[in-house]
Amino acid sequence: MRLLVGTLATLLVAFAIDGAQTSAHADPYRWCAMYGARGATNCYFTNLDQCRAALSGMGGFCQPNNFYDGRPVFAADDGIRRSRSRVR
Repeated sequence: MRLLVGTLATLLVAFAIDGAQTSAHADPYRWCAMYGARGATNCYFTNLDQCRAALSGMGGFCQPNNFYDGRPVFAADDGIRRSRSRVR
């Protein structure tokens, strides 16, 4: 009985660790806006021009996102793209 409980506990810990490792994702946005005196940060920009436009008139600077992973960014309405077949 102790062997069974020990084995189940070991498996549970192994699956928990594996699940935690696969659920983490890095940030898909390349640029961060660092706002002047307030110290606020916004890392939701895919290009430098977006970041600069967000800072325009507010002060601050843009810097590369240290957590950028290179994955493409998809909006919720992008969905799965399917090609339409033509019926003649």
